[in-house]
Amino acid sequence: MKLCSIASGSSGNCIYVGSGNTNLLVDAGISAKRIECGLDEIEIKPDTLQGILVTHEHSDHIAGLGVLARKYHIPIYATYETVLALQGMKSLGAVDKDLYRCVRPDEEFYINDIMVEPFSISHDAAGPACYTLKAEGHKVGIATDLGMYDDYILSKLEGSEILYIEANHDVNMLMVGKYPYYLKQRILGNRGHLSNDTSADLISRLIHPRLQSVMLAHLSKENNYEELAYETVCYELQSRGCAFPAEQISVAHREQPSGIVVVQG
Repeated sequence: MKLCSIASGSSGNCIYVGSGNTNLLVDAGISAKRIECGLDEIEIKPDTLQGILVTHEHSDHIAGLGVLARKYHIPIYATYETVLALQGMKSLGAVDKDLYRCVRPDEEFYINDIMVEPFSISHDAAGPACYTLKAEGHKVGIATDLGMYDDYILSKLEGSEILYIEANHDVNMLMVGKYPYYLKQRILGNRGHLSNDTSADLISRLIHPRLQSVMLAHLSKENNYEELAYETVCYELQSRGCAFPAEQISVAHREQPSGIVVVQG
């Protein structure tokens, strides 16, 4: 299995996951043109995509969804509540209703040779979900846009060999920043986003012998930056006595594709 973050952050999110002849996207929150260019960089043709897994209906996760789905007739997978929200959004344009596939949290399904399991997350959206993907005996876990985690989320992500985990903000930067009070409270709340420290805590509970790569994702443009997220998570893991190599931790870039991460062995 392999993963590449095409774009990540508060201004747009799109992840490629592939295995064998199966090519999928998780979210399409940047323009279709940028997604096409990002896929071209990793030598994936958009007309080979078999599905787009949507986490929720916020614009930074669906900005290019309508154009991409129409142009290449790609099925869209999302929870029932998210599908209803998408169908009511004029910004997507007309999307063939037959392209929508409703999924249920905790119910696995296959897209070609990749087994997908949606799981519920805590975020201020209609029916938000994240996904784990399994193929060839390997597992990828994706978790962003969650204001908190619990034993349920841990149980879904455990055993992942690639983890794509939100590290949205530095709490100090957020608190002294220019955001209005209500927005700060939203971000800090249980239906907001994970801080760097909380991200490190989540990762520390998911480290196991087969974990090969951790990618920090969905960084805030105003309240975080790549070096800070990376250094904070590495420091926190080290302080907890977690023996996970810092060189196997990376940060998903905001405006350009990150390197492809491939499960080895």
